[in-house]
Amino acid sequence: MLEIKSLTKSYGDNLIFQDLDLQVHQGEVLSIVGPSGIGKTTLLKIMTGIEPADSGDIFIDGQLVNQEGRDLQNKIGLIFQDFNLFPNYTVMGNITLAPINVNKLSAAKSQKEARSLLTTLGMADKADLYPYQLSGGQKQRVAIARALAMKPQIIAYDEPTSGLDEVSTGQVAEVIKTLKDQGVTQVVITHDQPFAEEISDRVFDFAKEVARV
Repeated sequence: MLEIKSLTKSYGDNLIFQDLDLQVHQGEVLSIVGPSGIGKTTLLKIMTGIEPADSGDIFIDGQLVNQEGRDLQNKIGLIFQDFNLFPNYTVMGNITLAPINVNKLSAAKSQKEARSLLTTLGMADKADLYPYQLSGGQKQRVAIARALAMKPQIIAYDEPTSGLDEVSTGQVAEVIKTLKDQGVTQVVITHDQPFAEEISDRVFDFAKEVARV
C-alpha cells in the first residue's frame, strides 16, 4: 500500500538517513522504533507531507505521490505527539471542524460520523467536553477520531504513548488493535519497544536501518 524508495534527508551537513526503503502493507500495523533524536519523526514528517525529502519517492497503492503538494496530507492522517486539539472547541467540534470546512461535509453528516467514531473509540459520552476536561489517553483518542474523520488511507502516530500513564497507554494500544481489526493501515513512531511489540504486525528497527547506510 505504502512504499518508500531510496529516501534521503539531511539538514545542512547533517545526514539524517540515506537511500531508505520501507513498505507498509494494507491493513498492517507497522511500528518504527529507535531512540529519540535518530530521525524517526523526520521520516514521519516526510511521509505526511510536512517536509520534503532531498531525494527518493513515495508510492501509495502503486501511484507516485507528489511530496510538495497536499497529496500526502490527504492520504495519511497524522496524530501529533502533543495531540494538537483546539482548546476552544469541544470534542465534537474538534472532530467535525475539518470535514465541514475542508471536505465540505454537512454539519449533520459530519456529526453523525463523529459520534460513530467516538462510540468505536469508547468516547461516546465525551462529545460535549473540552480538551482540558479530558485525560491524556482520552485526548489521544479524540486526536485519533479527528484523523479518522478525514477518511485517510493510512493513520500515522508520532510517539502516541509519550507522557501517558500505564492505563492510558493500554487504552491507546486497544484502540490501535480495534482499528487494525477494522482493516485500518497504521504506522506508529515510538521508542517504546514493548508497546511496539504488543500492537504491531511488524517492527522496523530504524537505528539498524540508518546504521546500514
